[in-house]
Amino acid sequence: MCGLTGFWDQGHCLQDATASLSSMTQALSHRGPDDQQIHYEAETGLGLGHRRLSIIDLSDEGRQPMTSASGRYVMAFNGEIYNYRDLANELQPTGVVFRGHSDTEVVLAAVEAWGLEATLGRLNGMFAIALWDRQERILYLTRDRMGIKPLYYGNVAGSFVFASDPAAFTKLPGFSGEIDRGALTLYLRHLYIPAPWSIYQGILKLDAGHVLTLRDGAVTQLPESRPFWSVSEAVEKGMVDPFTGSATAAVDELEELLSDAVSKRLVSDVPLGAFLSGGVDSSTVVGLMQKASSKPVRTFSIGFTEEEFNEAAYAAEVAAHLGTDHTELIVSPQDCLDVIPKLPGMYSEPFADSSQIPTYLVSKLARSEVTVSLSGDGGDELFCGYHRYNFARSLHRLEGRTPGWLRAALAPAARGVPVGVWDRVLKLVKPVQSDGRDFAWTGDRVHKLASVVGQQDFAGMYRALLSLWTDPQRMVHGGFEPPTNLSGRQGLPPVDGMEGQVMFWDMINYLPDDILTKVDRASMAVGLEARVPLLDHRVVEFAWRLPQQYKVRDGQSKWILRQVLDRQVPRALIERPKRGFAVPMATWLRGPLREWGESLLQPDQLEERGVLDARRVRRLWSEFQKGDRQWQAQLWAILMYQAWQEKWTGR
Repeated sequence: MCGLTGFWDQGHCLQDATASLSSMTQALSHRGPDDQQIHYEAETGLGLGHRRLSIIDLSDEGRQPMTSASGRYVMAFNGEIYNYRDLANELQPTGVVFRGHSDTEVVLAAVEAWGLEATLGRLNGMFAIALWDRQERILYLTRDRMGIKPLYYGNVAGSFVFASDPAAFTKLPGFSGEIDRGALTLYLRHLYIPAPWSIYQGILKLDAGHVLTLRDGAVTQLPESRPFWSVSEAVEKGMVDPFTGSATAAVDELEELLSDAVSKRLVSDVPLGAFLSGGVDSSTVVGLMQKASSKPVRTFSIGFTEEEFNEAAYAAEVAAHLGTDHTELIVSPQDCLDVIPKLPGMYSEPFADSSQIPTYLVSKLARSEVTVSLSGDGGDELFCGYHRYNFARSLHRLEGRTPGWLRAALAPAARGVPVGVWDRVLKLVKPVQSDGRDFAWTGDRVHKLASVVGQQDFAGMYRALLSLWTDPQRMVHGGFEPPTNLSGRQGLPPVDGMEGQVMFWDMINYLPDDILTKVDRASMAVGLEARVPLLDHRVVEFAWRLPQQYKVRDGQSKWILRQVLDRQVPRALIERPKRGFAVPMATWLRGPLREWGESLLQPDQLEERGVLDARRVRRLWSEFQKGDRQWQAQLWAILMYQAWQEKWTGR
């Protein structure tokens, strides 16, 4: 696991290219604390930089940027290829001799033997790669199928630039750092910035499963990337070749795939463990890890002093049953609050999924004992696990039974009633149980529901359901919303059925741009490599072949994954309401974080920066502090942007 950066300065615009490349590389030291190397060619203006977190082949033979045996290719690589030994065994009979035993060297040899496109199709892993073909003078950038590893690119002062983290660009002379107000508007809607956009004008994220090709002489316009794999293609193949076996056969095949995916991710030259929350996904991963291991697996979980947020006891019970070497840390509110000043540096784009705080804390805990940790991310998107999928099902029924014109008429009527009035009326409504949790309607929730049902189609309804604001452009001066994977950039989902549509949308948008971004940045901030076996592309492709009744059965989500887990852990240890990594943000912002929030939301500061609408922001803050509205999620997003801007722009 590492960080890469570089540029192609075809016009030789940089006065001291080597110094610039070194500075850009040093900016990624958090992603690779063990080593730094650069490769610069004065003739072509091509530079590659690499920071190393040593995981496989700790010797100097694993250092990067690495040159292929023939000298034709130079590569900087971030990630892990889990089947690299299998590929090496294929290559050796053809005469390939390896100097070391790193996956980087194997990838380079594979590219020389088979070409880049064929090699990518055979890689099982997570990766971001910058590959320089010295013979043809072509630069390739590529990113793994699911978007586990990040890669940014763009033009800065006449040079093509790229990096694992936009922090590298801030070290490049001529980088303006101008805010992309469209990307900022999207951030306020989603709490993250969806690909391909970034917070900076002129900088983009490479889409998951894509290859970008830059040829000699192409300096003015960014080239289009092309997919070598896509979720859409996996869905279409699954529909053409659906799984037709019995439920037992499906469970057997999934268990076999997951067991192999987990086993492949146990290859490491450094200590390895796993995150364990005690939920279905992480417990499945740990159960299969322990089954494949001859000694107790190291597992890590955190709990909270606030009982309503604490799941540590559940993780401990699962760990005890499996016989893992378990480490638990109970964190206080102050432990969480102490993380907040670190977040702007950790997330070098604005990011406001508040579970970023406990994710960092559990990563830090794991790093105290291991260098690699497996996680259970991806299970909800693959096997229909989120609570909102049940709600989306109700919305889908509503769409089919109620004319769009009627929904559009009722929505503004509901929103026309002030939140305070709704609150007084709804106090008479007794809270009901929803999926085992207390749930009470409030005026804010009525307004949210009205914005959702007022949409004309199901796609719009689901987008509104996921949105923090219905009109985020009103919060940003000059705000607008460019297209995203959720708003039609990739077209309609190539799948029948409501559940398939929402899982598809989440898999191409929410999963890479929120969940995987959160885990990557939090783990990299402490020098920990996080591996995600549920997102092995073979598991993803198999999941899309499964009938929906194998994912949700008798009202139970993730049915087939639970069957795999049942073979490892008694169901009584798992069956409980899903909580997630929630934090008491409203309490914090009205209490210990109030002074911090006030300092970032000073009217004169907001006006001076001229990006956010100061009047609207101050109104939200005032209404929230008075207890009139529950704006904590919206305010957290604004505060994270303000803190980010202060850190990275100096304003």
